[in-house]
Amino acid sequence: MKNKIARIISVIFVPPSFTIILFTGFAFILENEVSKRLVLILTALTFGFLFHIILFFYLRRKGMLSDGDASIKEERNLPYIAASLFYLAGLIILLYFEMNIISIAFWFCYISNTILIMLINKSWKISAHTMGASGAAAALYFIIGWKIIFLIPLIALIGWSRYQLKLHDIKQITAGALTGFASVFLQMYFIIYSL
Repeated sequence: MKNKIARIISVIFVPPSFTIILFTGFAFILENEVSKRLVLILTALTFGFLFHIILFFYLRRKGMLSDGDASIKEERNLPYIAASLFYLAGLIILLYFEMNIISIAFWFCYISNTILIMLINKSWKISAHTMGASGAAAALYFIIGWKIIFLIPLIALIGWSRYQLKLHDIKQITAGALTGFASVFLQMYFIIYSL
């Protein structure tokens, strides 16, 4: 029963899920024009979610990923490279349509953090799930401040699911959460307040 619950949590909160949730919120909070809201949501949906899911299923079908969790770290390189390109295309769209700087800054973090994960992945398997969840919390800080503390139980739950499924150990889960938060927070702070 625990494994079934962990699997559901792990599937619902794959890193691209936070893209849809946050950028839909950003569209209505940060953008006043309906056209910009639509562009932001569609960009998040396509370049931040659908293309990633489609690629994942394609790689699974072709036997390039051994399981649904991409548990072998060497098999994660191609999806990370493709993800970086998807995110780069999305960033170009957001810049072209002059979206709010918070959206642009957070989207940039997707590119840099994917590259960071890829580099870490060469020697160690960090939890992308907890990194994605805590990174989303860091981005949300720039909208609601320290009220993001309410997301700690969700990040812990996601971490538990990855541990329960024996996909990560405590160090990998904790490193993912801390790295995701610190990386997004520092990058967004610099982009928003220094550029």
